[in-house]
Amino acid sequence: MSIDIIPETDEERRTRIYPVILSEYNPAWLEWFAEEKIILEGLISKDNIVKISHFGSTSVPGLLAKPTVDILIETSEDTDINKLIADLSSPDYIYLHQESAPTISTPSMHLMFLKGYLSDGFAEKVYHIHVVRSGDWDERLRFRDYLLTHSETAAEYAELKRRLLSDYKHDRDGYTAAKGEFIKRITEKASEETLQE
Repeated sequence: MSIDIIPETDEERRTRIYPVILSEYNPAWLEWFAEEKIILEGLISKDNIVKISHFGSTSVPGLLAKPTVDILIETSEDTDINKLIADLSSPDYIYLHQESAPTISTPSMHLMFLKGYLSDGFAEKVYHIHVVRSGDWDERLRFRDYLLTHSETAAEYAELKRRLLSDYKHDRDGYTAAKGEFIKRITEKASEETLQE
C-alpha cells in the first residue's frame, strides 16, 4: 500500500516556519533598535530621513511582544523613493513590494522591509522596517505613547495577545487583524487626550 504525500505549499511553509511567537519583554530590544538605526542611517542618506522611531510592542518596557523590532522611518516629501528602495536592496533586507510603490507621491505611501527572516525561520534579531512620509503614521506613535504612560492598558493589551495566540499561532495576518479593534479604540483615546492638552 502506498501513501500519497501531499507537498507543502509555499503559504503552508511560511506559516510553519514563521509562526506568531510571543516573548516576555527583553530590554535588549531597545539596543537592537539603536544598532539598526545606525545601520539604516548609513544606508539611507540622513538628508532623506526626517525621523526614525522605535514603535510597536517591543518599544514598551514590560510589554509582552512578538520579538520583532518595529522601526518607523519618516521621509521628506522630496525623498527619491526608488533610490531608497535601491539603498536597502541587499541580502539582509526583504522588500515587500506593493503595487503602488514605484510611483509614490501620495501621503498614504507605505514601504515595508523585513530583516532577520531566514530560509528556515527567524534570525536572533528580527526587524520590520516601515517607511512613510513624515507625519503619516502619527497615530501609531500615539498608540505607543499611550501604552508607555498607561500601564493598565498595556497589561490589557498583553492579555489580549495571550488569548489570541492559541487561535492565530500560524496566521500572522489574522493575529494582526484580531488586535485591530483594541488598537483603534486606544488610538482614539490617545488622540482625544492629545486634543485636550
